[in-house]
Amino acid sequence: MGSIGIVSPSAMHFAEPLLLQSGAQIGDYTLMYETYGTLNADKSNAVLICHALNASHHVAGTYADAPKNLGWWDNMVGPGKPVDTDRFFVIGVNNLGSCFGSTGPMHLNPATNKPYGAAFPLLTVEDWVSAQARLADRLGIDQFAAVMGGSLGGMQALSWSIKFPERLRHCIVIASTPKLSAQNIAFNDVARQAILTDPDYHGGDFYEHGVVPRNGLKVARMVGHITYLSNDDMAEKFGRKLRNAAETNDYKFDFGIDFEIESYLRYQGDKFSEYFDANTYLLITKALDYFDPAREHGGDLTKALATTRAQFLIASFSTDWRFSPERSREIVQALISNRRQVTYAEIDAPHGHDAFLLEDARYMGVVRAYYDRIWEQTAGEAV
Repeated sequence: MGSIGIVSPSAMHFAEPLLLQSGAQIGDYTLMYETYGTLNADKSNAVLICHALNASHHVAGTYADAPKNLGWWDNMVGPGKPVDTDRFFVIGVNNLGSCFGSTGPMHLNPATNKPYGAAFPLLTVEDWVSAQARLADRLGIDQFAAVMGGSLGGMQALSWSIKFPERLRHCIVIASTPKLSAQNIAFNDVARQAILTDPDYHGGDFYEHGVVPRNGLKVARMVGHITYLSNDDMAEKFGRKLRNAAETNDYKFDFGIDFEIESYLRYQGDKFSEYFDANTYLLITKALDYFDPAREHGGDLTKALATTRAQFLIASFSTDWRFSPERSREIVQALISNRRQVTYAEIDAPHGHDAFLLEDARYMGVVRAYYDRIWEQTAGEAV
């Protein structure tokens, strides 16, 4: 197994306005994307990878001018890897509103010739899926062999199965949920309030002031990052270890950094505030909050999934308390009630929600075996 190697992003512009669930619309927008592998003659081997909150279209490989910028799911996608690019044509798309090249709040609004800022319309998971479908149309892909994602990406994959049931043969939902719990919405709102109340936010128009609401972004990331880790994982990595234990075992008796976990979270917050856009963070966390396909069916998830036609792989992790296994089992039960073909894996891993991004032999084995089955079906159809 090896990396896909050096890759290059592409941009696709869309002039036709996209009508959003909010009733607003956005036109003259661009989507950034990357592709890996080769599309076969009948275009039946395409796989769409949907990204989570702070990821992008850069799923695998590296860039010639940035060799250390490894794709966020490079351990999953590449030659001989679970999503094998020697077999499949893999597409990663950066969602609208993001800060990694696709049109977002930091880009110029054609109507004002100023950055969109807070005027950028709110988006939903379903809006992202609609935009992705347009890109697939342009690429001439009528049906995906699979649509796959983890966390927020899993919500998009699930939405694909509902919104475009005939356009995917397999739906792979990892460490995700059919809707956020009240606790999850609460965490997201605390993170948003950290940004909204930062004096450098300027109502979303901080670009024109030449500043960044860095403190707000830092705190938002610290809050979010806590929810991505399990208590056991944090205890094993940090426990109550003091930052300067080698120098002294005494507390500092101030509000600075005493514990290793404090140092780690502040490092994560600082790093995040250097590259992520505050308005994008607000947009994406709100889209997370809004996702609830059962809402239009009186809260009945079985009815919401009744239109699906795909086969499903649903995977969860035992220590993921943000999107717990119970939430994945809700999806599984609703699919079984609709007589859909479902494979479910609940993996006993210590890493919390972040486990979907990490190496775990059992997890990788489940995904690999499922893609082997997809390939057998795809190759059989091509005969």
